[in-house]
Amino acid sequence: MNTGKKNFAHTLESMDFLKMDRRTFLKAVGAVGATAFLGTYKTEIVSALEFAETKIVWLHGAECTGCSESLLNGGNPDIVQAITKLNVNIAYHETLLAQQGIFVDGRAANTSELNSEILVDELIEEGNYILVVEGAIANGPDGSGRYCIIGNRTFKELFEKAAKNASAILAVGTCAAYGGINCAASAIEEITDFRGVDFKKEDQSKGMLQELGISKPVINIPGCPAHPDWILLTLGAVILGKIKIPDDLSSLLDKYGRPKVFFPSGHTVHENCPRRGFYDRGEFDTDISGDKCLWKLGCKAPYAHADCGLRKWNGGNSMCTQAGSPCIACVEPGFPDCARPLYVEAEDKGVLLGANIDNVSKAAVGAAALAAGAHAVRRMKGDE
Repeated sequence: MNTGKKNFAHTLESMDFLKMDRRTFLKAVGAVGATAFLGTYKTEIVSALEFAETKIVWLHGAECTGCSESLLNGGNPDIVQAITKLNVNIAYHETLLAQQGIFVDGRAANTSELNSEILVDELIEEGNYILVVEGAIANGPDGSGRYCIIGNRTFKELFEKAAKNASAILAVGTCAAYGGINCAASAIEEITDFRGVDFKKEDQSKGMLQELGISKPVINIPGCPAHPDWILLTLGAVILGKIKIPDDLSSLLDKYGRPKVFFPSGHTVHENCPRRGFYDRGEFDTDISGDKCLWKLGCKAPYAHADCGLRKWNGGNSMCTQAGSPCIACVEPGFPDCARPLYVEAEDKGVLLGANIDNVSKAAVGAAALAAGAHAVRRMKGDE
């Protein structure tokens, strides 16, 4: 974090977030993580939301539940602290609820207290909820959606019902946002025909909402998995009315529906990578477990637009490249195809205005040698 950003974060302690305009609020979100923001304004948030409860219906399609696990592993605040401070009622979340889907002779049995299928239907009929979708939605085979069935019905059918009654939709994780690994090019891609909520890869015309003819505002929070801060702070901004839906979305989201504050179009993971200095010097690892730039091991950080290098993960302690793994650009709508092969240098892609990586390496080494030579000459002349 640069000096200006530190100073801005420091001034937050003396500011009333309830009186912040939208622009200042979003700057605050970008300057600090969920921990600092929710911690600083705990009292004010509790006061502001004392009589307002926000209901969330969280559905799971084709995914690994990794985004929910990422959220649950958020350290400070943890999920319980966060939903308490934001006065959120996670009314339905298949991974967390105790109810089971109970069927007798093909029909849902018992009541919503015991049967999750009855519970979700009741919540949808009541309306007034934010719909969070995690996972892709199958459209195949032949538009039936039967390649993903949950609780004796297709996920496509359940999503359609929930989307129609939702106040707003958050697509959490790359699978929900763009289809993710479910949409990867393969022999069965067209048969299964998985879609994201509002996009299929980079194509918005093939999103599931468009397929169903539903018009609803959507915020995409991609990532494999999504960062807990991205999820919590976006939900917080919506709940607190700092993001007016749908009025503010055109200015706050990029062309792929991502909040610009977390996924800036003019910034890449590469720019704040802890290994960036090795790249600048043209020093590249060619084997796993080294400590230099990971480009030749398939790092896609120059093409990934996210604030991972500033926000970091695991309580702000580390990130993929810092831990030794090349960035795989999991926040991009074309993932995983745009990043494949994952651990092989992308020889057909230029870096830094199209320059070939080997030329960049040679230039960096040459510049370093010239600088060292100039320094030696100055020392010999007694200039230093």
